[in-house]
Amino acid sequence: MPMKSLKSHKPLQIALLTAVLLASVSPLSNAAAAKDSAVSYKQFLNDKYAITLSDSLSKGDFVIAVNNILKAEAKDQTNVFTDLQKDSPYYNAALALHEKGILSEGKLQGDQPLTQLQAAFIALKASGLQELAYTYPKDKIKAALAKVHIDYDQNNQLTLQAAQELAAAIDTGLVSSEFEGDTPASQNFANDLLGKILTFNGQYKHYLGTTSDDDIFRKINDAWHTEDIISSADLRSVFDEALKKNLITGYNLKDSRFDANFDPKQSLTYGHSDIKHAIQLIGLLRSENIQAKVQLEPKTSAFIYLKEWGEPIQTDDYQVVQIENGNFIAYAKEYDIEFEFDNAEQKNKFQQVILQYAKKNSNDQTGLIYSSWWQPLYYSLSELKDYKVIANNKVSKGHYYAQSFSLSDKSDEVVAGLKKINPGLNVDSYKFWVDEPFYNYLLGDFK
Repeated sequence: MPMKSLKSHKPLQIALLTAVLLASVSPLSNAAAAKDSAVSYKQFLNDKYAITLSDSLSKGDFVIAVNNILKAEAKDQTNVFTDLQKDSPYYNAALALHEKGILSEGKLQGDQPLTQLQAAFIALKASGLQELAYTYPKDKIKAALAKVHIDYDQNNQLTLQAAQELAAAIDTGLVSSEFEGDTPASQNFANDLLGKILTFNGQYKHYLGTTSDDDIFRKINDAWHTEDIISSADLRSVFDEALKKNLITGYNLKDSRFDANFDPKQSLTYGHSDIKHAIQLIGLLRSENIQAKVQLEPKTSAFIYLKEWGEPIQTDDYQVVQIENGNFIAYAKEYDIEFEFDNAEQKNKFQQVILQYAKKNSNDQTGLIYSSWWQPLYYSLSELKDYKVIANNKVSKGHYYAQSFSLSDKSDEVVAGLKKINPGLNVDSYKFWVDEPFYNYLLGDFK
C-alpha cells in the first residue's frame, strides 16, 4: 500500500510502523476462552475448515473432522484396523490419526454413534496433552473425575490410562462438569471439543484480550515494546524492485503467526504508527461502550524515502537502505490492531466514532485522540455500507507475507508487474472494503 505520510509530508512522519504480539499466540486465557461458545466454534470451523457436523454424529465423522484440523497424512499405508477397508470414507483420516498416536489399532467402529467419552479421548491426544495425562497418579485422577461426578474407586470401566486421559481432559477444560460419559456426543459437544483442539494447537483466534479488560493497556504496550522490524529477504527483494520500478508506492511485511483469525463479518483491521494512539483508541471504544476482542499484528512498512528530504535518522524501529538513484527505501515498525466486535451494530458504529474523534480535518483541530491522521486506515474483509472497495496484492513465503494495497482497477497491473519481476510468484489478489478517507489517499489526496 502507499506508504507516504498519512499525517504530513515530513520525512520522519512518513513511517507506518508495525508491532508484533508475542503473547498472543498462546492458547486463550480462561476468561477469554469462556466467552467462546460452541456456536462461535461452529462458525469458525465452517469458515476456516469447511467442517459442518450433523446432529447424529458417528465416531468416523469426528475422526475426519479432527484430521481436517490437523491436516495429517499417514506415511505408512498399512491398514491397522480390522473393520476398515480402503474404500471407507474414514480410511485416510483413521490411518493418519493412528500414525500420530491419536487412535489405537484394532477396530475403529467408525459407523457407531460417537460418545462423549470417545470424543474426549481423541480430543485429549489431538490437543497434544497425552504426556501430561500420563503424569497423573491415582489421587489426582480421583479429584479430577469427581468434578464430573465420577467415583473412580467405583468405576471399573476405565483402565488407568483411560482414567488419566479423562482426568487431564477435565483439568485442562477440554470437557466440563456437564460431561456424561457414554452418552452420545451432540453437535454442540463435538464443536466445542474441536474448537478447543484448535486452541491448544494455536489455530484458533489469537488475541490479547478485550477492550473491557483491566490489563489490556499493559498487554498492548508489552506487545509493542518486545518486537522488532520484520525482515524477509525473499519478499523484500521482489517488492523493493517493485518500488524502484514505481509499480507500487509502498508495501507491508507481516507475520501470519500473529493473524487474529477473527470472523470477517464481525471484525475490522486498523493501522497506525504510534502506540499511544492505540492506547487512546481502545479507551475511546470503551467510553463509547464498544466491546471487541483485541489483537496487535506484526507489520513493517516499506516506502521510498527521497534524498531531497535530507539524511534519514536510523533507529531500531526505522531503517533505510540507499538505492541506485540516490533515494532510499525506508523500513518502519508499525502495527495493525484487529477488532472483533460483539455484533454487527458495534462494527458499524466504529466508523462513526473514528470520524468524530480520530479523523483530522484541519491543522488546528482539537477534540481528537493523540496523533489522529488525515486519512485513518481501517478496513473490513466483508462488505460495509459507505466503505470503498480496493484490492490487496499479497505474496506469502513461509509464515511471512508482503502485501501492497491498490485501487481495484490497478490490481491486474500490479500482479503482472510482480510476476514479471519473479515469474514463479503466486500473487493472491482480492478485494476488501476500506474507509473513504484512505480510499481518497490512494487517489492522491494526501490531506
